[in-house]
Amino acid sequence: MDLLGSILDSMEKPPQTSSKQEILIKKQQKTLEKLNAMEKEKLKKISANIEQRLIKFVNDHNMEKIEFESMPKIHRTIIHNIADKHDLIVYSFGIEDVDRHCVVYKKEFKPTDEELDCLRNGEDIYDRKLKELHEKMQLEQNKTDNNNKNEKKIGKNPKPNTSYTLKYANIIGLDVGEAAAKITTPNQQFGMVPSSNKRDQRSIEQIMNDNKNKKLKNSSS
Repeated sequence: MDLLGSILDSMEKPPQTSSKQEILIKKQQKTLEKLNAMEKEKLKKISANIEQRLIKFVNDHNMEKIEFESMPKIHRTIIHNIADKHDLIVYSFGIEDVDRHCVVYKKEFKPTDEELDCLRNGEDIYDRKLKELHEKMQLEQNKTDNNNKNEKKIGKNPKPNTSYTLKYANIIGLDVGEAAAKITTPNQQFGMVPSSNKRDQRSIEQIMNDNKNKKLKNSSS
């Protein structure tokens, strides 16, 4: 014990904090506490504002979704927590610290996986559908062209190289496009014009007889 006591006595004692340093430390602690209190109050106000907006959204039957402005992650966390409480669905889009934001949906209007994929890639679902339709039209056109080339080689009459179904689907929808394609289907008797579209519904024999009678009438007069 005497040896240990002598060793401890020989060691340098930690420097005592001066009264000025103590005052500075206390001042810093008070400033930090004040900042924390201000931040808590700010988050409390933000939380109240978000909840008010979401409650209004839930009660508005005409709204399917509500999009929030870009905000820090801690504020987006508040949106997620409040949305869960109101049985809503939240997705975040955009780049962190750039334009990251939340979009809240009612469950019955939850976007499909394809729509989510478009939103995350900054695409429009209708533009994607139109692009897919255009690609399908191009593939069918290429297939028709290749078939026509092969039929020419073996001496067959080539088919029309226009895909009317897809053409009209691109403009006014697939169902109407199919109907339009049927109307414009080639007819064996009249070429590209179906018999139902002709104004003169008489047969060839009737036309010849009528022309003969007309000539006889003109000659007799």
